[in-house]
Amino acid sequence: MRIVALAGGIGGARFLRGLLAAVGPQDEITVIGNTGDDIHLYGLKVCPDLDTVMYTLGGGINEEQGWGRTDETWSIKAEMKEYGVGPEWFGLGDRDFATHLVRSQMLTAGYSLSQVTEALCVRWNPGVRLLPMSDDRVETHVRITDEQGTRAVHFQEYWVKLHAAVDAEAIIPVGADTAKPAPGVLEALAEADVILFPPSNPVVSIGTILAVPGIREAVAASPAPVVGLSPIIGGAPVRGMADKVLAAVGVEATAEAVALNYGPDLIDGWLVDTADEKAVAAVEAAGIACRAVPLLMTDVEATAEMARTALGLAEQVRK
Repeated sequence: MRIVALAGGIGGARFLRGLLAAVGPQDEITVIGNTGDDIHLYGLKVCPDLDTVMYTLGGGINEEQGWGRTDETWSIKAEMKEYGVGPEWFGLGDRDFATHLVRSQMLTAGYSLSQVTEALCVRWNPGVRLLPMSDDRVETHVRITDEQGTRAVHFQEYWVKLHAAVDAEAIIPVGADTAKPAPGVLEALAEADVILFPPSNPVVSIGTILAVPGIREAVAASPAPVVGLSPIIGGAPVRGMADKVLAAVGVEATAEAVALNYGPDLIDGWLVDTADEKAVAAVEAAGIACRAVPLLMTDVEATAEMARTALGLAEQVRK
């Protein structure tokens, strides 16, 4: 079976770990990773979502945080602070720095982000084929109004520095409209047997991937069933502040509203948590097959069962 998953950071990475546990060694998983969170810091290209997937599946993630490296040290960050070089609000540990140094050196040498990602994965052996959504530069920005007035800030600044404490007025995937899907992305979608939307942020993770011209169209046109898992349980995000960015695009923070925002033209099946069982009828009335099952990723086996259920629903709705 050829499975394609569109994934953001922590939620997507943890779901993928369960998916790997749920499928057989003969099955192939291609992950199309969000690069809208990418940022340039200290002269380096940082790809938080790609790295979180790579570290999580490769056994190098800081499990408590869900991001960054395990057994991390912070000597470089401390030295940069002594030089008065920021930003202090974004934490890059020493081990993490090495990844960004290698990536930036390769990009400067003329390799594409796809080629660099493939090379980095040789070390981590994540068990999936990890593709960036695009080799072109795309950055998600957020329009806010605060004491400095109305302005746009990089998504990382909004999320990490400001902790989403001010309302998001608009989400702008800068550069997405002129970006091209990375090599292999459209081919993977066209050849997929199943396409999955993990419980990643529907606006700034999966939404940004779909904003790259050609990707949404390829998902919609694929003969493969498309099944998503709700990142919203009981009217609140499982992790992070997805409700803030959902509000910016006029979508309620409910499992039902997120499904309807994707729509029946894009997804064929949708899983909600048992806490949201009342949403099933409304989602199905919109033409999307829906099931209520436990969706908390408490451990790998619980997550693997979520993945099995998603794959089972895909078989039921196969076009």
